[in-house]
Amino acid sequence: MPAYAALLRAVNVGGTGKLLMTELRRLCEEGGLQDVTTYIQSGNVVFRSPRSEAGVKKLLEKALAEKLGKPVGVLVRQAEELRSLLEQNPFPGAPTNRVLVLFLDEKPPASALKQVVAPDGEEVRAGGRHIFIHYPQGLGRSKLKLPLTQVGTARNLNTVAKLIALLERLG
Repeated sequence: MPAYAALLRAVNVGGTGKLLMTELRRLCEEGGLQDVTTYIQSGNVVFRSPRSEAGVKKLLEKALAEKLGKPVGVLVRQAEELRSLLEQNPFPGAPTNRVLVLFLDEKPPASALKQVVAPDGEEVRAGGRHIFIHYPQGLGRSKLKLPLTQVGTARNLNTVAKLIALLERLG
């Protein structure tokens, strides 16, 4: 049975989309997902399911919308794709907490990075269904403008590595 990581968008960030991870686990289990584990409070959950990636996404988005009363974006990945991200990291010398992966539902259009405004030396590279972002001064002070952040969700490489470890435990 496949193992998945689901990354929720705009949950427990800046006081919006408040969702306890115990509630997220319960929603997942009620939806038939198995061996459910959450990681930190920003909406990361790993589990097993016989459903397809699209089926898991649909199930979680529906359950979360019912629970929170508004749509919640869900990005779903398997361990192999996440491992590939770590191998593809275009910023191997940068601290892993300063490199984020912006997860998207589909490959970004070629023009997506033309609209980037990076006043603090941020670097952005697209690949697959994601975009790598290096924040040399840290994310907290960045004034980076990247329109796709409105449709995706970002995790730093430390979180990606932890999700891989949790997925590998599931087999």
